[in-house]
Amino acid sequence: MNSFMRGVAAFSVAAFLAAAPSALAQTTAPKFKAYSVKTPDGLTIAAQEWGNPNGPEIVFIHGFSQSHLSWIKQVTNPELAKEFKMVTYDLRGHGNSDKPFEPEKYKTGKFWADELQAVMEATGLKRPVVVGWSYGGRIMADYLTTYGTANVAGLNYVDAGQKGDPAFVGPNLKNQPAMMSEDLTANIAATRAFLHGCFSIQPTQEEYEEMLAFNMMVPPKVRLALGNRPLQVDDMLKSLKVPVLVTHGAEDKNSNLIAAEYTAKMIPGAKLSVYQGVGHSPFFEAAPRFNAELAEFVRNAQKGN
Repeated sequence: MNSFMRGVAAFSVAAFLAAAPSALAQTTAPKFKAYSVKTPDGLTIAAQEWGNPNGPEIVFIHGFSQSHLSWIKQVTNPELAKEFKMVTYDLRGHGNSDKPFEPEKYKTGKFWADELQAVMEATGLKRPVVVGWSYGGRIMADYLTTYGTANVAGLNYVDAGQKGDPAFVGPNLKNQPAMMSEDLTANIAATRAFLHGCFSIQPTQEEYEEMLAFNMMVPPKVRLALGNRPLQVDDMLKSLKVPVLVTHGAEDKNSNLIAAEYTAKMIPGAKLSVYQGVGHSPFFEAAPRFNAELAEFVRNAQKGN
């Protein structure tokens, strides 16, 4: 490279650094301890540990087509990070976890239960509060049906219906069939619409772009395999004897509020917390309130209250 070209290159880099320091800062990943977890059925699951390694324990389960980054406003919150040990993970088929195309890898409830148990064991969780958002509630049902509540201190259902009733389904789920299309144009359009429909208080453009990126990491075949799983767990819900918090956005367009009311009614002693003016994602749309309620719930659950 001659001296002129070296000068141009140096100027270009310097100009970029001067003009966009905030962009570089935003690419700095939050600090966490990474785990590569092996499941009994042979998959590798990407898990992350955040916060105080000796604190009360929380494990977060994200929803359909999402990732562990869905919980970024919890795991990077200074108050929660100082007090709690928090574990997230990418579900099979999502994020940085393995993405097999065999439908049985997603249809078999015990596989989901074993996956969560494997994450808990690998990250050293002894008795966490389990927080499940949306489809994460189905995985909670799989886990509780398989393992019971011996290894959990409490349960937080976040916009996570617990009955396969058409009356509980909101209008945003009409976007899901096209999200399973191999036609990339149709798939992207449906994913964009679905993602906007997950919020009443919309994320910023930058946040939305990041969400769209990790949503599109989920292959159409995986999305298709996630559907049509029966959810009839009334007897299990009635038998729960651990503290339960049911969190729900009043304007949720994925899961109607009656779904949360039903779950709270079925579980003895469950507390229902409704977020007015909030959609399917209260942990993101109203993070300060959600974080405060979660912290208080975890403290009480770990005490056995």
